Amino acid sequence: MTRVLLVDDQPMIRAGLKMVLSATDDLEVVGELDDGDRIVDHAGRFRPDVVCMDVRMPGTDGLEAPRRLVEADGPPVCILTTFGEQDVLWAAVEAGAAGFELKSATPDNLIEAIRTVGAGGSWIDGSLLGDLLEVFRSSVLPHRSAGSGAEGLTDRELDVLRLMARGASNHEIAEELILATTTVKTHVGAIFSKLGVRDRAAAIVFAFDAGIVAPQRGGAAG
Repeated sequence: MTRVLLVDDQPMIRAGLKMVLSATDDLEVVGELDDGDRIVDHAGRFRPDVVCMDVRMPGTDGLEAPRRLVEADGPPVCILTTFGEQDVLWAAVEAGAAGFELKSATPDNLIEAIRTVGAGGSWIDGSLLGDLLEVFRSSVLPHRSAGSGAEGLTDRELDVLRLMARGASNHEIAEELILATTTVKTHVGAIFSKLGVRDRAAAIVFAFDAGIVAPQRGGAAG
């Protein structure tokens, strides 16, 4: 059972999300918040496996809350966003969000996003990938250090990165490649270092930009 904490300032949105997620056998909504001010406290209280939250809210929004959870070693965050929010997407990546799904997504896509992020993977809705790549190329790529790039990755690290980009968790990557989970963690750390990124979502965007993986319909990482 994947435990979910919902964070959205609109009660009707929370009610709709709860109805969709509660209709599955393996997802359980364990708590709700109308802003991110108490996110760390509630994460400690309800012990969710994943936080599903709106990116724009009064008070502590979907840009600050993931950062607080990362600092507190809390659960991963799946951000809900809309078209036309390009300016906040990369900021949410840098804040440590692990998933990005549209509010207009189908229930099946939303459920798959929550499952993937809750299991330790990353998810990027295919419709958002273009905006993320545009920000990456215009604002991030020009400022990267000269030595950071895919050419420094070993064949095994490329295998791990490809699976990461499909939303696989470390445990799933270990099973696929017949490796110990600790070995996968070592490879993931090396990938972050060589690419000059700080988390899985940023590494995944790099992988798509470099052509290491190609987008799929629906979730680009999932």
